[in-house]
Amino acid sequence: MKGIRPVSIANAQAMTDIYNYYVLNTSVTFDEEPLSREAMENRIRAFTPRYPWFVWEEEGELAAYAHAHRWHERTAYSLSVEDTVYVKPGFQRRGIGRALLGMVLEELRKQGFHAVMAVITVPNEGSVGLHEGLGFKKAGHFSEIGRKMGQWRDVGYWELILDAPGEGV
Repeated sequence: MKGIRPVSIANAQAMTDIYNYYVLNTSVTFDEEPLSREAMENRIRAFTPRYPWFVWEEEGELAAYAHAHRWHERTAYSLSVEDTVYVKPGFQRRGIGRALLGMVLEELRKQGFHAVMAVITVPNEGSVGLHEGLGFKKAGHFSEIGRKMGQWRDVGYWELILDAPGEGV
C-alpha cells in the first residue's frame, strides 16, 4: 500500500532519519548537526495544530514528508508560510514530492492562508522544478548567504500566492 496521510508522532524517527541524510550529505539544508528524534517530535507537536504536515508511506516504509510552518514571527506574516519537502533517497523523481506538496497547498488554501514561500539552496534542479511545476515563481536570490560543506552557498526564494480569501485563520 502507498499514499499520503497526516503525520503522527510515531513518524518522528523515520522523518528524522530522512532529514539527517540531507543534513550530513547535502547542502539543501543549512543545518550542520543531525536532528534528534525528540527535536522532530517537538516540531510536529508545535506546528501540526495549525499547519498541514503529511507523510508518504509505501509498503510500510515512510518515504517522504512535507509540511508548512510559519514564515516569520511578526503578526503581519500570519497568513504566510514556508513549505518543506524531503524525499528519502531511492524514492526521488517518482512524483511523491509533488503529491505531498500538492496536498499541503490544498490544505493551506482550505485554511485561508495567502502566500507560500520556498527557500531553496541553489543549484537544486529537483526542488526548483517541483516548486515551479506547482506554480511558484522565483522572487529573490541571495549569493553566498550560507556556508556549508566548505563552500559558500546561494539561496533562492520562490513564492506562490494562493487563491484563498485571506480573511484569517
